[in-house]
Amino acid sequence: MTSAKRAGRLVVVSNRVALPRQTATGGLASALQAALQEHGGLWFGWSGKVAAQTGAEVHHIADGNVDYATIDLSREDHDDFYTGFANGALWPMLHYRPDLVDYQRSHLDGYLKVNELFAEELSKLIGRDDTIWVHDYHLIPLGTMLRKCGVKNRIGFFLHTPLPAAGLLIALPNHRELLETLSSYDLIGVHTARDLRALEDYFLHEAGAVMRLGGRMRMPGGRLFRAAAFPISIDTPAIAEAARAAESNEEIDQLRRSLQGRSLIIGVDRLDYSKGLPQRFEAFARLLERAPELHRKITFLQIAPPSRGTVQEYRQIRRDLERSAGHINGKYATPDWAPIRYINKSFPHRLLSGYYRTARVGLVTPLRDGMNLVAKEYVACQNPDNPGVLVLSRFAGAAMELTDALLVNPADTEEVADALQQALTMRLSERRERWHAMMDVIEKNDITAWRNTYLHALTR
Repeated sequence: MTSAKRAGRLVVVSNRVALPRQTATGGLASALQAALQEHGGLWFGWSGKVAAQTGAEVHHIADGNVDYATIDLSREDHDDFYTGFANGALWPMLHYRPDLVDYQRSHLDGYLKVNELFAEELSKLIGRDDTIWVHDYHLIPLGTMLRKCGVKNRIGFFLHTPLPAAGLLIALPNHRELLETLSSYDLIGVHTARDLRALEDYFLHEAGAVMRLGGRMRMPGGRLFRAAAFPISIDTPAIAEAARAAESNEEIDQLRRSLQGRSLIIGVDRLDYSKGLPQRFEAFARLLERAPELHRKITFLQIAPPSRGTVQEYRQIRRDLERSAGHINGKYATPDWAPIRYINKSFPHRLLSGYYRTARVGLVTPLRDGMNLVAKEYVACQNPDNPGVLVLSRFAGAAMELTDALLVNPADTEEVADALQQALTMRLSERRERWHAMMDVIEKNDITAWRNTYLHALTR
């Protein structure tokens, strides 16, 4: 592939690749596409296809100055790498749920095998001056494996999940075999200062590293690397414009008419145990129980697209939420009002932005979240003249920046109910003041500032 010989490209590596002309790309995918187009580059990862054999062929697509290279995985390798270790062991551990960790050595072996294959194939495509940016928990050991393949380039890593304290991380079997490989990267990016403290604490007290000047750490073998917090964000102006445009959308108008003047509370989350949805439903039910004056004046719309439906824990969450929504509606609904609208499907962003703008309250209460871009999107979508109120979990990374939200502990039913009542009754002047403060944050730190800040730190 001749383009692999070009110097100075950006090489992005992630589990899934957002191929050109795909419609369902999120904010991160759009940011990485923009970075690749700016620098010229390569995006490498899994094709999303399960084949008879892993890596039998590398699929190449060229689009302008960006190349895309993907490989297929066999069913066994996919199940071990993705379903087994990445999502069965790492995901719950990184989200503070060691009780849900399903660790099997064969899954770890499969995870390491796929990372090694990625490294072998990717190393053939890397030019001498390329900068490599690896993303997320699926590919933690990739840096070490690239080094073993002789890659000497600058390699950065970004973790998009939370990172729990060292005392919890060591509960993961073979944690050092996995986590110490992070030291092969030149720069490790995390979302918050809390995540950064956890990472530094792990390396200093579990891996024997020592801190050097400039925030660098030195491993016992002499390897130097750096970690820093880079809170990811959104394309703030584009999302704000989409929300303004959505006001005239017929489907948004249908939603407004269906509310019949009631205040809308909205939650939009992947169906995942980290999102705190059962606790959220419980808090809404508590609000209805103690504030009968709000009956028939509010509607809670929860959009929760299915996620990993083959995993037992996810099927159970879905059943529990369906039961809870049915119970709440059965108890409080009237012939012309259902307090909860619970929907298990996804919607295009052009509609979501209009839903956010319509909602008086954005309810974002994960038990743990690396950042949670829904919180930032809700803020960006508000009407400046009549903005809504964000109720936000203290344990979402976004809470470190959006300090003018109503911050809550999602496990405290009364506190969340209090915040909902406060949001629904808040004066316009206070809503505007809080919104302006949060909007200022996400205008200064948008998705472009995030990627530029990270890449500048990696390449300096």
